[in-house]
Amino acid sequence: MITLRPADLAREHGLSTQAIRNYEQDGCIPPAERTPSGYRIYTEVHAAALRTYLALIPAYGHAASGQIMNALHHDGVEGVLVTIDRGHSQLLRDRDTLDAVRKAVAHLTSESDTAAVTSGETRTIGELAHQLRVTPATLRNWENAGILAPARDPATGYRRYDASDIRDAHLADLLRRGGYPLDPIRTVIQQIRTAGGTDALAATLADWQRKLTVQGLAMLNAATQLSHYLSVR
Repeated sequence: MITLRPADLAREHGLSTQAIRNYEQDGCIPPAERTPSGYRIYTEVHAAALRTYLALIPAYGHAASGQIMNALHHDGVEGVLVTIDRGHSQLLRDRDTLDAVRKAVAHLTSESDTAAVTSGETRTIGELAHQLRVTPATLRNWENAGILAPARDPATGYRRYDASDIRDAHLADLLRRGGYPLDPIRTVIQQIRTAGGTDALAATLADWQRKLTVQGLAMLNAATQLSHYLSVR
């Protein structure tokens, strides 16, 4: 059996020996045996565990990766698979949300909708509700959820929805009809506001797609490392 020092494991990944000790303490790699003088003795099993843990991080994040390794070392493979399945399920939901946002934005910027959101006119809550075929209570609910943020008329205190508010309301309506809950819709609307509109959002959506692709490929690599680690254990 080949034995390794903490420095050997650390060097492969550009880590410190303290990081290796921390990973052992946190259960991300199995406990090391000790020499009579107290020095840790690692093996190829520990090296495989470290490669697996580091491969899991870009795929599932630090917290879930730690859960996977601890489940593997203490609870068995079922706990591992549950956490991995949750990660894949979340990635699929993110892909579906991205697809829905792209379709909704394309719909908003189509010729039939451009005039409705770029006319420069403002609308009351009743007028906008009638346009969307929703109730004023729905628009107030979206406002409470942080999706809409209409200004108030200084004289009357009534809500006035400008072009960007109308755009956001149309997008929220499309996503709600697609079955999406309010929290993800709020995130999308905030991204549009930060980007400066639906045109500028194209770069954000492309970056979002790139990140999902990178994560999906990381999941494939993590599965390979995990399979190898299971075999050497």
